[in-house]
Amino acid sequence: MTNAEHDPESAPAPDAAQEAARPAHRDWAWRRIDSPVGPLLLAATGEGLVQVAFHADERVTRRALARLAGAFGGPPIPETPHLATAAAELARYFSGELRSFTVPLDWSLSGGFNARVLHALADDVLYGSVVGYQDLADRVGEPGAARAVGAAMGSNPLPVVVPCHRVVASDGGIGGFGGGLEAKRLLLALEGVLPAPLF
Repeated sequence: MTNAEHDPESAPAPDAAQEAARPAHRDWAWRRIDSPVGPLLLAATGEGLVQVAFHADERVTRRALARLAGAFGGPPIPETPHLATAAAELARYFSGELRSFTVPLDWSLSGGFNARVLHALADDVLYGSVVGYQDLADRVGEPGAARAVGAAMGSNPLPVVVPCHRVVASDGGIGGFGGGLEAKRLLLALEGVLPAPLF
């Protein structure tokens, strides 16, 4: 081998496709919190809360952190102001003191149709109310997309704060939920939509 083959400056520069595929580095932080629906993983960037993940045991946490590191181009930092705000607001929500979240949201983990649906959900479907999948499809101008609305709810990176638990089936059932039906019932009961569960 020649010396040039060991010289980093002589290595070929990455092409444009490689550069485009590499995520731009953004600071992000995370923490786990306890809640009535189990442990939640929260992650936030400098722009706002970017993820809420249910069932945040060690396995779920490891997978979520690997995805976030890939999305944001590096490891987490210790804290961001939005992360502290999100944790405090969620604690107040679960204690019944907060009905509307004010923490800024970072929507970078959703896009396209899903983002449109999630924005409509966050803006229009208030605490203590529910909406059907079809109605939400109508609100975004896609009346034939009720099933796609269900898929958007399943991919929501910000559950609870962006309240996919408020989306219910047209037949009167509560519909599906990524956090599990027990968690959905608990959230709807907390907001007064369903009777409180008996323990």
